Amino acid sequence: MTYYLYHIPGKKIGITKDLKKRVEDQQGYGPGEYRILMKSDDIQFISDQEVYLQEMFGYKVDETPYNKLKFNKKEMKINITEQTTTFPCPVNKLKGQLMDNTGLRWMTEHGEFIITSNTIDWIMKNVQISKYNDQRCYVYNKAFARFYDNNDPYNGKTIAGGLMNDRLHNDQDNDCPCELSQFDLIRDWADERGLYENGDTKTQALKLVEEVGETCRAILKEDYDEVVDGIGDCVVVLTNLAELHGVMIEECIEAAYNEIKNRKGKMVNGTYKKD
Repeated sequence: MTYYLYHIPGKKIGITKDLKKRVEDQQGYGPGEYRILMKSDDIQFISDQEVYLQEMFGYKVDETPYNKLKFNKKEMKINITEQTTTFPCPVNKLKGQLMDNTGLRWMTEHGEFIITSNTIDWIMKNVQISKYNDQRCYVYNKAFARFYDNNDPYNGKTIAGGLMNDRLHNDQDNDCPCELSQFDLIRDWADERGLYENGDTKTQALKLVEEVGETCRAILKEDYDEVVDGIGDCVVVLTNLAELHGVMIEECIEAAYNEIKNRKGKMVNGTYKKD
């Protein structure tokens, strides 16, 4: 099951499994009047991102997260032992049950597992029929963990770190032509608040100095969370500073990388000195 996180600018951020029915037919917005922020087959992840973005954009936050709504409650009752995970259905019905429970997570001593389209494929290739009850089937947890060691359980690419976590999907299809990067989200947020219309590079440059100062203070205090917050704030300000200067921050990053990628040097007293 694929879930879409969509944004109707100035109105709301929500989740749906059917963009046309939910956003266009029911709410009356055309394709050019809303944007797809991301898509995922992990209902927990995309529910977390909905709440985060609702707060970020200043919209009303849903009282009940999407994954906790009644129609999204998981029905599959799996049995977990030290060696195996057992599913309460015969093999010929397992794939449908797994697809209905996409996003379901469970813990084993080998780590956490989740049902996605990729893990469904692995389960179906490795599932065994129970010797004691042909209406039940199972997989070995250690073998499943090895799959995680060498494969991405999620569809598409993953992005490491950042406010959007590490599972923002970038794969494109005809139903989702306009997914946004983290920088796009920052620019949308700033544009909605009039920062580009009424701000200027001088005020953003001063703001950057302020944020760098706060980050330095957090480093001196060895406050991990405040350092993370400070670095993020600096990135936000730099994104807006670039936009006000008439360039995208992605271009600035690319130019900087092209400058340093072939640079040689060495570390001296904790500082990299180029040749």
